[in-house]
Amino acid sequence: MAIASPSGKPAAARHSLDLSATELLAWRRSMLALAGGGADAASRLDWLLDLTGGLSWPALQALWLHPQRRIQLRCSLQELEDLWQRHHRNAEPLQYLVGRCPWRDLELSVAPGVLIPRQETELLLELALAEAAAQPSGSPLCWADLGTGSGCLAVALARALPHGCGLAVDASQEALRQAASNLRALLPPRTRIAGPYATEPEATVGAEPQTAVDGKPEPGAEPSSRMLPGVQLLQGSWWQAIEPWWGRLQLVVSNPPYIPSAVLAALEPVVRDHEPALALDGGADGLAAIRRIAAGAAVALAPGGVLLLEHHHDQSEAVLALLAEAGLEECHAHRDLEGVLRFASARRPAEPDGPMALSPAGIHS
Repeated sequence: MAIASPSGKPAAARHSLDLSATELLAWRRSMLALAGGGADAASRLDWLLDLTGGLSWPALQALWLHPQRRIQLRCSLQELEDLWQRHHRNAEPLQYLVGRCPWRDLELSVAPGVLIPRQETELLLELALAEAAAQPSGSPLCWADLGTGSGCLAVALARALPHGCGLAVDASQEALRQAASNLRALLPPRTRIAGPYATEPEATVGAEPQTAVDGKPEPGAEPSSRMLPGVQLLQGSWWQAIEPWWGRLQLVVSNPPYIPSAVLAALEPVVRDHEPALALDGGADGLAAIRRIAAGAAVALAPGGVLLLEHHHDQSEAVLALLAEAGLEECHAHRDLEGVLRFASARRPAEPDGPMALSPAGIHS
């Protein structure tokens, strides 16, 4: 007599990579029942089937019309069930469980300690690429990604601007290691990836500063202010980490922590209990990081340089006011995929002697 799992599937079927459409659809129904059903559970389970099992959503839909069709999964139903159980029982994000997250045209590596890229942030990238396309041609564009996290924006910018000079900044060592991994995996071979967390020899050609075995800068090593093609990873707090490049940054993007602390405590456990608070918690009003970024922009940006920010759904008016108060111009709001004002852009005045809200020292306050 065959031994069955809680899902009711015989052990042989649960561990086989080859099964019928009928078996797969019966398993899917049992997993949805475990999660209480609903469209959201179905989309998450189908995402798991696609990314881990190798069964795309269109292929899954076709099985309803061909129940006797044989399919070949990349892993067994038991392996998929184990991941689904962990997700359901502990609210662990599926992206962490499988170690990957599709984003735009990329498949990024993600892990606990690093923010999972959101679809909305793809629009921030589109705004950045439109701005980059409008820049005068002739010299490499100098850009920065403040709070790079998984490196999704840095990877996409470096791919779109192969001759550009990029800086990817984060306060978290875990984030910088994850960003370095994604940069190495997703950028063309021989792209220059520099800095203390770009530890693979082929990725650190021409890197400054020199790094010790543990990935920390050698004592006394100072970052060079040269802007070289490729991406340099730097640890630190917002503008402070890239002080040697102040005044030369033509394009800066940031998806900083912007969720008000009280709102963060009320989020779903899959976010609140697993994603890093450092990348989510924006302080009492959600604007703590955005204030610091806005305050330093008129010093750190090049004349005419543009800052692009993602923010909370109800912060547009406040963010635009902060950008204007900092001495920036052309302050505009931009909508996300659902029509919500989710992004802001602003430009440092083009005249070198234009208004500045702060002296360089003021960025450190």
